[in-house]
Amino acid sequence: MKRNNVIFLSGLLIFTFILVIPVKAQFTEASLKLGKVISLIEAYYVEEINQEKMVEQAIIKILKELDPHSTYISEDEVKDINEPLIGNFEGIGIQFNVLHDTIFVISPVPGGPSEKVGIRAGDRIVRIENENVAGIGITTTKVRDKLLGEKGTRVNVTVKRKGVKELLEFTITRDKIPIHSLDAAYMATDEVGYIKLNRFSFTTMKEFHKAADSLLKINMKKLILDLRGNGGGYLETAVKLVDEFLHEGKMIVYMEGEHVPEKTFISHSGGIFLDNQVVVIIDEGSASASEIVAGALQDWDRGVVIGRRSFGKGLVQRPFNLPDGSMIRLTIAKYYTPSGRLIQKPYDDGFDVYAKDMITRYNNGEFVYADSIHFPDSLKYTTLVNHRVVYGGGGIMPDVFVPVDTTGFTDYYRELSRKGVITSFTLDYVDRNRDEINSKYSSFSKFRDQFEVGDQMLKDLLVAAESEKIENNELEFEQSKERIKMILKALIARDIWDMSEYYEIVNKKNRAFNEAINLLENEETFFSTIDPMSIHKDLR
Repeated sequence: MKRNNVIFLSGLLIFTFILVIPVKAQFTEASLKLGKVISLIEAYYVEEINQEKMVEQAIIKILKELDPHSTYISEDEVKDINEPLIGNFEGIGIQFNVLHDTIFVISPVPGGPSEKVGIRAGDRIVRIENENVAGIGITTTKVRDKLLGEKGTRVNVTVKRKGVKELLEFTITRDKIPIHSLDAAYMATDEVGYIKLNRFSFTTMKEFHKAADSLLKINMKKLILDLRGNGGGYLETAVKLVDEFLHEGKMIVYMEGEHVPEKTFISHSGGIFLDNQVVVIIDEGSASASEIVAGALQDWDRGVVIGRRSFGKGLVQRPFNLPDGSMIRLTIAKYYTPSGRLIQKPYDDGFDVYAKDMITRYNNGEFVYADSIHFPDSLKYTTLVNHRVVYGGGGIMPDVFVPVDTTGFTDYYRELSRKGVITSFTLDYVDRNRDEINSKYSSFSKFRDQFEVGDQMLKDLLVAAESEKIENNELEFEQSKERIKMILKALIARDIWDMSEYYEIVNKKNRAFNEAINLLENEETFFSTIDPMSIHKDLR
C-alpha cells in the first residue's frame, strides 16, 4: 500500500507503551487540597469561569512539571493519537492530496472500499454527499472529516475522471483501513535486504515477517534495518523485533520505576535472523522503541549501528482514561539496555530547554562532527560480548558516525519543498503522463534504469516555482539540480508504484545507506567494527 503526502491521517503521534499494572487511587492531603481549591473557585469566584478549560490547563501544567513525556490528551485527540499504533482506522481507503483546490486521488488502497467500487488514481472528487468540494478552498482536515466514518456507513462521492465527459457517481461503504508501519522492503544487492520501519505498532511484526520472508526467499543473507525518523511505539513490539536477532536467554531490555516492579524482557528461541549480519541505521529522530532495538543489538555486539546519535527517550508511559473520554499518558518507569544504560537524555533544566535539544545539537555541530558529542566517564558502559565502550545518558551513539548529508540543500531547494512545489509538480506530471509511463516502463526496474529527468521537465518545474512566487536563483538551482532530479524521479516512482520504489531511488545517493552496504559487503570491516580484536581472528 502506498503511503505518501497527506494520505489518511494527520497529527502528532504520542509513542507509548501499554502495560497491565493495577492502579490504586490514593487520595492524599495534597490531592484533596487541589480538589478543594477548584471547588472554591467554582463556588465563589467573582466571575463566571470555564471549569473544564481551567482543569485541563491545570492538568497540562502539572504533567509538564513532571517530565517532557507525560502528556494530557483531549477527548477529540484520543482516537487520532491511537490509530497509528493500533494499525487501522475506518474510512473509504484512498490516498489523496488537495491540489489546485481540488481533492486529487493519488491511489485507492488495494482491496479497500474505494477500489472495490472503481475509484482510480487520478480521479478528482468534486462533490461529497452532493456538496461541492472543488474550488472552495477545502483543507485536508475537512476532507478527512467528510470521508472518515464508522465501518458500515456510506458516503456518496462525485468524481471527475480524465477522458470521461460526464461526472461519475459512487456510493462507498466505509470499512477498516490498515495503517502500515513498514515503509519499504527490497533487495539492495544480490544478498543484502533493506527494511525501513516508521513506527512500532500492533501490526509491525506481521508486516516485518511478511517482508523478511519474501526477501529471504530471494537470497537475502544480510539486512539493513532502517530506523531513521522512527519515533517509537509499543515496547512489546520492539522486544519482539529484537527477539528475531538474538539467541535464547539474552536480556533485551529492562524497566523499573518507583511504583512499578522491575520487569526484564528475555529473548526466546526461533528468531529468523539469528546468524545474519545486520546494520541498523539511526538518527536524531530515532526514539523510544527504536532505541530499545538499536541498544540491545549494540550491547550484544549483534550488529553494527550507524548514523547519528538517537533522540534519547528512555521513559515508559502508561495511558490512564479520564471520565470525560480524555486521557493522560503518565511516565511510570525508565527503561535500560542490557548493559545497564539509561538512554533518556537529561530534562532537569525544564521542558523548554529539553524541547530545544535538537537545535542545541545542531548548533554544537553534532550532526556533522562526531567529536562534537561528549559523554562523561560516569556514563561509560561496555558491551556484553566484546566489551567495547558504549555510553548512556542521552540516546544511542552509533558505532559508525555518518554526518547529515546537506548536498544540494540550498535555500532555493528548501523553498521549493516548503511550498510543496516539487510534490504538486510531480502529481501533475504523473496525472498527464501515467498511461505513457506505464506503457513505456513495464516494470519498476526498467523505469529505475532508463528514466531520466530531462531539461524540459526541469524548465517546467522552474515555471511552476515562479507561479508560486519563488524567485529564480540560477546558482542555487545548479547546486541543487541533482537532488531535485533524484527527488522528482523518486516521487514519480512512488506515485506509479509504491514507497519501496521511492526509497530504492533516493537511497542510491544516501550516505548512511551506502555506508551500510559497504560494511555488509566487507566482512573484515563489519566484524572489526563490533569486535576490534577480530582483525586478528578468522572471520566468522
